[in-house]
Amino acid sequence: MNEIDKYIQSFPDEIQEILYKIRGMVKELAPGAEEKMAYGMPGYKTNKRPLIYFAAYKNHIGLYATPEAHDEFKEELSGYKQGKGSVQFPLKCPIPYDLIERIIKFKIEVNKLK
Repeated sequence: MNEIDKYIQSFPDEIQEILYKIRGMVKELAPGAEEKMAYGMPGYKTNKRPLIYFAAYKNHIGLYATPEAHDEFKEELSGYKQGKGSVQFPLKCPIPYDLIERIIKFKIEVNKLK
C-alpha cells in the first residue's frame, strides 16, 4: 500500500469514495501523471508541472489547481469558498465531478504549453 492509499484509507468510507473517484479521474485523464504525496495530500504532475492536488477535511474536499485554473473557471467556482489556487467543495453538497474533470483537462493542456 502506498502513501496515497494510506492517506485515503484514513478517512471514513463515504470520504474515501470521493477521494478515490477524484484520484481515478486524474489517472484516467492523465495516465502518465506523476503521483505522490505533497504538502500532506495526494498530488499529481504532468510535464514536471503541478497538475492538481486534493485533500479531505472535516467539512469539505479541498482542490488545489493553481490560480490559472481558478481564473479559467471563476464563474463556476464563484459559489464555493476559495483561496489563492484552492477551492472548497462542501461535503454536505454534491461534489461537482464534471467541473473537477474539466479543471483537470484544462490543467493538462496548460501543462503541455509550458
